[in-house]
Amino acid sequence: MSKKVRLGVAGCGYWGPNLIRNFRALPDCHLKMMCDLNTSRLRHLKTLYPEVEGATDYSHMLNGVGLDAVVIATSVANHYPMAKAALLAGKHTFIEKPMASSVDHCEELVELAKKKGLVLMTGHTFLYSPVVRKIQEIINKGDIGEIRYICARRLNLGLFQKDINVAWDLAPHDLSIIMSIMGEQPISVNCHGSAHVTPGIEDVTAMCLTFAKQRSAIIHSSWLDPRKVREMTIVGSKRMIVYDDLAPLEKIRVFDTRVERPPHYDTFGEFQYAYHYGDMYAPYIKQEEPLKTECQHFLDCIKHGTKPLSCGTRGLELVKILEASSASLRRGGAAVALSKNHDEVAAPARHLARVKTSKLLTNGNGHKPRASKTNGNGKAHIKIVLNGNGH
Repeated sequence: MSKKVRLGVAGCGYWGPNLIRNFRALPDCHLKMMCDLNTSRLRHLKTLYPEVEGATDYSHMLNGVGLDAVVIATSVANHYPMAKAALLAGKHTFIEKPMASSVDHCEELVELAKKKGLVLMTGHTFLYSPVVRKIQEIINKGDIGEIRYICARRLNLGLFQKDINVAWDLAPHDLSIIMSIMGEQPISVNCHGSAHVTPGIEDVTAMCLTFAKQRSAIIHSSWLDPRKVREMTIVGSKRMIVYDDLAPLEKIRVFDTRVERPPHYDTFGEFQYAYHYGDMYAPYIKQEEPLKTECQHFLDCIKHGTKPLSCGTRGLELVKILEASSASLRRGGAAVALSKNHDEVAAPARHLARVKTSKLLTNGNGHKPRASKTNGNGKAHIKIVLNGNGH
């Protein structure tokens, strides 16, 4: 595809406007439509981008304006039906994180995209961050030695979600980074959490991932913290990396710090750990917006027929971990093994935060959308609620 990619964005709430801004600015993209049920949001965005058509009918967006690709930035419960309708309509599809609310739905979307020969990409924005790419480069060079464990903290006051818990909302960012660094799926997942504000929806969680070779990762997520924290520590056998995404300049600091056991000793009195304290350095990071890079990557994959870095399979792998974390929460924090057969992980409930999907697929007045289907011409017909707070 040599011409501009004709694209539409569904969901104009919290995150959608950022996607609209970036895609509109890219020379390879023709942003044709913004879609949301909230007419006031559409009117506001039309004042910013008057040349972009606004619509409340998702079926019209899929079938009426000749789009090549669709970007979905709505609530998680709507990701699967909207993405399925887009793929059935022959549109390359970009879905914000997490990809869907269950592993079954993710697998269906991956298979459908493969069958249709379409690009399916998930919004794991941090994989396109120059900071995370630099961290990956440092690790790949062996500068910090063997990874021992990773500790991530993503804390803030709100935004409280009504359909997913804090692990599904915030942990995907850290999970995508950790999975990229580790290069493999964890063996098992433990997750503890508490619901202090909304019954049944955890607002504080602590997730522990166990990997091969005695490696582990801990993710602390919270909507109930007075300070906004975006920090990750990667501990290696030689050095340690501290990544502070809120730092204005030195987002990465590499510490020449480690602990060593003595090679041999004759008596307990001779046993002493060796603590090494060396220099700290902060590598130079070129400033660029990760979301812009991610959006351009989606367009490039469409034009050249290549597989995205954050492809549907990666989105599926991440949802497997989230589904396992929900199972662990139901079991009081017990370890849940990750395997190809995820039925025991998903049972007894496949919905998120104990809220039924059928209820989520309604607007504030309780009106349900029509189910996704196709007519004889293969055009998808679907009416989905795109609320102003969807992400």
